[in-house]
Amino acid sequence: MTREAAYGLSAAGSHPYRAIPPQARALLPLVLPALLIGVGSSLLLFGVSWIAERIQHLLWDTLPDGLGVSGTSAGWTMAMLTAAGVAVGLIVWKFPGHTGPDPATRGLVDPPLPVGILPGVLLAAVITLAGGVSLGPENPITSINVALACALGMKVMPRQSGAVWVSLAVAGTVGALFGTPVAAALILSEASGVPDPRPLWDRLFAPLVAAGAGSVTTVLIAAPALTVRSSPYPGPRLIDAVSAMAIASAAAVVTLAAVYVFPHVHRVFHRLGHPVLMLTAGGLVLGALGVLGGQLTLFKGLEQMKELTADPGAHSAGNLLLLALVKLAALVVAASCGFQGGRIFPAVFIGVALGMFAHALVTTVPMPVAIAAAVLGVLLATTRQGWLSLFMAAVLAADVHLLPLLCVAALPAWFVVTGRPEMLIKGAQTEGALPGAARPRSVD
Repeated sequence: MTREAAYGLSAAGSHPYRAIPPQARALLPLVLPALLIGVGSSLLLFGVSWIAERIQHLLWDTLPDGLGVSGTSAGWTMAMLTAAGVAVGLIVWKFPGHTGPDPATRGLVDPPLPVGILPGVLLAAVITLAGGVSLGPENPITSINVALACALGMKVMPRQSGAVWVSLAVAGTVGALFGTPVAAALILSEASGVPDPRPLWDRLFAPLVAAGAGSVTTVLIAAPALTVRSSPYPGPRLIDAVSAMAIASAAAVVTLAAVYVFPHVHRVFHRLGHPVLMLTAGGLVLGALGVLGGQLTLFKGLEQMKELTADPGAHSAGNLLLLALVKLAALVVAASCGFQGGRIFPAVFIGVALGMFAHALVTTVPMPVAIAAAVLGVLLATTRQGWLSLFMAAVLAADVHLLPLLCVAALPAWFVVTGRPEMLIKGAQTEGALPGAARPRSVD
């Protein structure tokens, strides 16, 4: 045996690794980091959610029971939401970095935050989730995972660009949030960035590894279920396509009204000039909205939408409309006054309530069609991400027969929302972020 053969070399003296195409060789170094980031993103999400749920149980069940009051009473709702505003306001004011830029200026995929401000972001997110605020965990958890992945990744593999670590962390977190890597692929396919000549699957390979690892970890730990209970869909009909287009478009219009109001509400709260005042006022308003809408309009909305659909006959059309509008108003207030949280899960609850309202008005429209179409319209107006909105609506309905109808319904709804403002503060309004973050010494 020759020396070349003994060491696995070909007769030409080349190593078998070199026979792998350059494109594949470029992907291999990121496989292990992607796996680690995906698993880590899921574990952080699960840990934060678990802690928030324990605190929520303590604040809304154990503590009021011990005091002999009802955790669903108007007084307790007002007290808890106001206390959450005070607590988050103090964190923004006193923690290093003041929890970073104003959450109203940040979307799901944004540049990494400085690592030093992450403890404040994490604590503010936990209080927001546990305190009953109408926001989800997606934005702060994604920001934390992105910041950690970039800080560690650039040290371990400095030749990789920061955009690589951002994409891996976003994919891992989104995969963990929704329990499937498909949502991550859809979000990244819509994300704008530097033009990349590589094929789509090459660009998404490492993020899909991270998303797959995150989703598998979440499924193994928590087995999330995003579907809601509704009557089975009898089968496609032409009238259902027409109904889906009308409901999706109407839901988009209703949500766009809130989008137009969003910057004005943001401006009103920021005129208070101090994060504690701003968030306390926001908590008071959210408490009043919680009293008006009841417990179903509190928190991120995932469990609440399941409770809502478990007994649709218990809610009249007027009550369903009230729930949707109160939740929409709570989302606008919570996102504009400085609470840390995302908009996707509350938007899904709003869509479910609007879909049930549409079905209550016109009972011939199948419930699954009404709910899926309304969720599609609300998400299109809220996130301006077509593929994600379509995915969430289809997953929620859990019926493949609805997918063609939703694809058709997305067209007029997208026509309604495209070119309109987003539920995001941009341009000159982003200067200053939260008052404490803009001028940290001026509020001391």
